[in-house]
Amino acid sequence: MKYFFLSDGWIVGRVWGLDGLWQFAAWRRAPQIERMNICLVEKNEILWLYSVENAVLTVEVKPTQPANQNIGQVIIKRLITAEQVLERLGNAETSCAMQNSQAVLV
Repeated sequence: MKYFFLSDGWIVGRVWGLDGLWQFAAWRRAPQIERMNICLVEKNEILWLYSVENAVLTVEVKPTQPANQNIGQVIIKRLITAEQVLERLGNAETSCAMQNSQAVLV
């Protein structure tokens, strides 16, 4: 598994795998991308942890409300390992977890 952190209010767009842009027809399934119940807070911004399958190389992310953002999309090319996730959580200002559909500081 690989991981990345994504700011609250952003969603996953296109996904690239080993053969280029993820082809639903060729793979016959969507890529496995899951938002975990773990987040961290940096500069008053909630960042959620996502896991992705190893076949995913690059992920496009975009804000849910592009009219209110200066950035239309971002391409994440550096997915991180579990060890890097632990290091990042250990160095975070604050970490949080999902409880009853809300982020709760830990």
